[in-house]
Amino acid sequence: MEPTDRLDAVLERFSVRARQFHLGPLRDTQRYAAEPGRGFLHVLRSGRLLVGDEGRPALRSVEGPSLLFYPRAFEHVFHAGPGVELACAELEFDGGAEHPLVRALPDAVTVPIAEVAGLDRSLELLFAEIDEFRCGRRHVVDRLFEIALLKLLRWLLDHPRDIGLSPGLIAGLSDPQLARALAGMHEDPGRGWTLESLAGRAGMSRSAFAQRFRELVGATPHDYLTGWRMSLARRQLREGRAVAQVAAELGYTSSSFSRVFAQREGAPPRAWAARLD
Repeated sequence: MEPTDRLDAVLERFSVRARQFHLGPLRDTQRYAAEPGRGFLHVLRSGRLLVGDEGRPALRSVEGPSLLFYPRAFEHVFHAGPGVELACAELEFDGGAEHPLVRALPDAVTVPIAEVAGLDRSLELLFAEIDEFRCGRRHVVDRLFEIALLKLLRWLLDHPRDIGLSPGLIAGLSDPQLARALAGMHEDPGRGWTLESLAGRAGMSRSAFAQRFRELVGATPHDYLTGWRMSLARRQLREGRAVAQVAAELGYTSSSFSRVFAQREGAPPRAWAARLD
């Protein structure tokens, strides 16, 4: 059986972009405000940080090369100790807080760089760009931040228990059998998926598949598929796509799509899209 790419279809439809804004020493205290649609990826190159996270009264210490990942709007404060070197990027996820991966991740993730296989080599390239100014540096650094994020996401899929993930997409994709079914839904949302066909893709019985899916993803396969389709529908409607075209691509008739969309979003698709103008 061919290996399953657990991220490709999600990132193809809901991309993420990085934009560096700090490279070098950090002194004193720096606050990062929570702004809708904005996340952060910080690379601690050296030194010791005391980190204050929104809603958590106690500071936590981060020492030595580490990644500090904030996928959504979440205020945090860094108190720099001696010798702190940071590389920081803002993250823009398509759909903001509705991005499927953002919804499935905790507010903050901190991982030592040494634990993420291959990340040290990518960061060597990042630090080389930081240390030696060359033409186009900002664009190269932005892409290297995106590579670092992808390597971190891979690590999270393989180590869900290390960060105490709640049920959701990441927990589901961490299961090799469920990942095959989820990837199928992500790649071909308009297909007439049934419980039997999804269980067959996972190589499981229908009852075992339904139970494990509910435990790890936190929804039934049907509800998850409907939610995925509606996420795609909202994006396509924002882009000005015709309702009939969106419905057909997602496996609905125009009337059934309007009914399901209204149940989920509180308004039929045309009325919902009209509010965006």
